[in-house]
Amino acid sequence: MAALTLEMVTPEKVAWSAQCDFVVLPAVEGEMGILPGHQPYLVELKAGEVRVTENKASGEAKRFAISGGFAEVKNDVISLFAETAEMSEQIDAERAKQALEKAKAEALRKDLDPMQLMAAEAAMRRAQVRLKVALMGGRRPTHSKDH
Repeated sequence: MAALTLEMVTPEKVAWSAQCDFVVLPAVEGEMGILPGHQPYLVELKAGEVRVTENKASGEAKRFAISGGFAEVKNDVISLFAETAEMSEQIDAERAKQALEKAKAEALRKDLDPMQLMAAEAAMRRAQVRLKVALMGGRRPTHSKDH
């Protein structure tokens, strides 16, 4: 059976590269699932969770928090480019919670100009994603084994 190759690239490094069976991306228009044989596609990504199933039989998913970016799907290779990409096990949940509280407080300030408010809201979204991914970890399968 054919497999996908996922390459997650940040400005600093290749964050992760491996063969997998199924990938779910946080596209701007909504979640997008990719299986082997997918048509060539270029998609803009929002800050969100990437779920990667390496072995469909187990249903276990690796989870990553990304800060947005874009992905190209071509010839069973997914090239994902993001400012940041962190595996759930790499995220310090307490630090993510602190960052979320700080961003919330910043967004509530009355003296913010529109650009500062947008930056605070973006920081809040990134912190929420990081916290969710850290807390979820690899505990939940991407699909039920019964189906």
